[in-house]
Amino acid sequence: MRPGDELPPLSVPVTRTLVVAGALASRDFQDVHHDAEAARAKGSPDIFMNILTTNGLVGRYITDHFGADATLVRVSIRLGVPNYPGDVLVLSGRVVSVSPAREAGRCAVEVAVAGTNRLGRHVTGTVGVTLPAAGVTGVTGGGS
Repeated sequence: MRPGDELPPLSVPVTRTLVVAGALASRDFQDVHHDAEAARAKGSPDIFMNILTTNGLVGRYITDHFGADATLVRVSIRLGVPNYPGDVLVLSGRVVSVSPAREAGRCAVEVAVAGTNRLGRHVTGTVGVTLPAAGVTGVTGGGS
């Protein structure tokens, strides 16, 4: 793994159930995430996904790619266009940097992440993750 490496994309169907369940799981009871009538009254064509669900999906994308030994240390995202039921969120990523981590035997990886749907860019950001350094090319040592 080295800077510039692309992660394979992940497609996530955005269902009404995903939008509502994500809002409930993150204790976001704003009506625009579960009540289509209320969302329309506030100018949205339908309910839409909350940022915490998007944040969780970005984290899942990274940990699914890097495996069970990956530890998320930072997720920094910014939302763009909404995710509505019926959309497909396509997440993509690119390795920005790989370096020794503070923990001995681990490396720190920064990944630029983007997610798009039919309306355009839904999310952009960066994710910091640590991984076991064994098997990661060009990273030795670690710990400070």
